[in-house]
Amino acid sequence: MKEIKNILVCGIGAIGSIYAEKIQKSTPENLRILVDKKRLEKYTKNPVIFNGKELNFNYVLPEEKDFKADLVIIATKFDGLNDVVRNLENFVKNDTVILSLLNGVTSEKIIAAKYGCDKILYSYFIGHSAVRTGREVVHDDVNTLVFGSENPDDLNNVERVKKFFDKIGISYQIPDDIIRSLWLKYMLNVSSNQITAVLGFTFGEMMSNKNCMSLAKNVMKEVQAIAKAEGVNNTETMVEETVAHIKTMIPEGKTSMLQDVEAGRKTEVEMFAGTIIDYGKKHGIPTPYNKILKEMLDAIYEKSLI
Repeated sequence: MKEIKNILVCGIGAIGSIYAEKIQKSTPENLRILVDKKRLEKYTKNPVIFNGKELNFNYVLPEEKDFKADLVIIATKFDGLNDVVRNLENFVKNDTVILSLLNGVTSEKIIAAKYGCDKILYSYFIGHSAVRTGREVVHDDVNTLVFGSENPDDLNNVERVKKFFDKIGISYQIPDDIIRSLWLKYMLNVSSNQITAVLGFTFGEMMSNKNCMSLAKNVMKEVQAIAKAEGVNNTETMVEETVAHIKTMIPEGKTSMLQDVEAGRKTEVEMFAGTIIDYGKKHGIPTPYNKILKEMLDAIYEKSLI
């Protein structure tokens, strides 16, 4: 079993900076951050500040060929995924493992179309929300990286990543059914991220508002119906599990989408409501709540551009 040594991180925003910082502490000589020329200039002049400390990384541009990654961690926003897939080419080898920490249920398929399913492990982030303000990221280190595979042939790669995370001190979980777990996280994001972004609610305000939680459950039921149609196992209790998960969040915490709205940044509504609407069309399942949320979030973003 080949040990994971060289790591490439794509995206050092709210989530990517958490893991880049952890890896940098342990093995800085083996870490690279993939950037384009614009971001190279930006980060060189104004490094990311993580919990009050500047992070100075070794950056690589897409055209460089001297670094080959054993592990790639993708933590960009969804609208940056296609660029990352294109820019990764010089850094991926036959036994490279790729983890995509993007919210949603489609990024792995997009990456696999270019680099093959054998290199992809399903993965996602759970934990307290990181707060990103400009170049500053603040996080309380409550985080877990969930990963795994639905293919028994990928168990070697699962074990390789597990050993690396043990070495670095990265908290992780390997669920028995990674696809169901991924859809559970997706249900949480589609409901809580979008609704709080529209209403401007913290998690506490969301949980204490009966009308808001009723709306959230209706959004969850649309995701539940899509998940069932997509062949996800044991969908019957997904809504109840997601509501229970919301209740564990820090009351004053804000979803990443609400933070994007407040900062005037483009949201990931296409990955949430947009994807659910597309799946609804595919399976003939009505998705009225997600359609309304998408229209509202598109309108909010349009207003921010004025």
